Order: sequence, then C-alpha cells, then structure tokens
Amino acid sequence: MAAILIIEDDTSIHSLIKEALDLHNYQTLSAYSGTEGKLLFEQHGVDLVLLDLMLPGMNGEEFLKEIRQNSSVPVIVISAKNDQESKLELLTNGADDYIIKPFDIKELLARIGIQLRHAAKASSSQMKEIHYKNIEVNLDMREVKVNNQALHLTGREYAILLLFLANPQKVFSRANIYESVWNEPFFDSDKTINMHISNLRNKLNHDDINYIKTIWGIGFKFD
Repeated sequence: MAAILIIEDDTSIHSLIKEALDLHNYQTLSAYSGTEGKLLFEQHGVDLVLLDLMLPGMNGEEFLKEIRQNSSVPVIVISAKNDQESKLELLTNGADDYIIKPFDIKELLARIGIQLRHAAKASSSQMKEIHYKNIEVNLDMREVKVNNQALHLTGREYAILLLFLANPQKVFSRANIYESVWNEPFFDSDKTINMHISNLRNKLNHDDINYIKTIWGIGFKFD
C-alpha cells in the first residue's frame, strides 16, 4: 500500500483529497503546514507527496528545495498559481507534476497512479551500487567502503546501513530498526539496537564524520 503525504492547509481541499485516497486504499499522512510536512516526511516512509505552495511556516517551494537535497520521492504540486512561469520553475526545481486548482479528483488520482508507476519502475531496475557522501556499497558483492577503505560489517550492521541509506534523514525508532532488520516484533530491550548502532557508528567514523545521529527520546537518523 503506497503512503501519500498530503500537505495542504485548506481543510476542505485536504479532506476531499484524503477521502478520495482512503477510498482507493492509499495510506495517508496529513500536514497543514510546510514545517509539519517536513517533520512527517522525515519520520515516515513516504511514496509520494501532494504539495500546496501557499503554506504557513515553511512554504511549498522551501519544502521542495529541502527534501530534494536527499530524496527523489515523487512530488505533485497542487496550486492555484496557473501561470506558465511558476509551473516551469517548480518542475525545474524538482516537482514531478503540477496540477492547478480547482482540479478534478479523478485527474489527480490518475496523475498519482502515473507517478507511483514511474517510481516503481525506477526502483525495479535494481542499482548495483549505492554512493552516499564518502560511503560506497557494492550490492552484488555486499562490500562497503568509506573513503575507499573496506569495512567489515556483520549481517545485522549491513542491513541497518542499507535501511539508513534507503531513507537518509528519516528518523527511525529502535522498534522501526528492529522490526525492519530482524523481521519480527520488537520485544527486545534497547540494548540490542544500541549495541549494533554503536558498532556500526564506530566502523563508519572516518575523518570525524558522524553519519548516525542520535535523536534523543526518538531514535536515530542518517545524516
């Protein structure tokens, strides 16, 4: 089930979109400001973003600029701005599609489907390597290098690293990490996760770069 983040401060439009997505079995997350939207985006796995531009706090253009630093998640802008210049600027700066208010909900659903299919197709053409800052991962060989120096990771450490690399800037709770890597409900103490995170952090620590940040009271994120 695809997860879609709706960032729209107009409650009537927001409700209309959410009801349509719920009816079509999408999982939805709701934000009514750009700041709230960015927090939800970082804390949850999201497959697509529906983004208004005129938002309180962080506006839509700022939100798009922020997430495009580390994420290629599809973004459909929904805006009352109908001039060609605004549309082209947003598409150039990272939006995947642009729909003008008022819109037909069936057209929006069709455009969502198109973007999700494109993302799934890109994901299915499995890449052989991952490059993130000074980290290189060869997925075929299961080799990890930092600054061109090979690291020796355990199976759990390697799985945790891939989880972080697939979702940079996302905050993971200990339960998130345990259930994703161990594939079983989180009934363990925090010590297991803390030990693996500590070991992985020490192995990645080259040139005093701390890739794994502790978010106190919540969990960890990759930076």
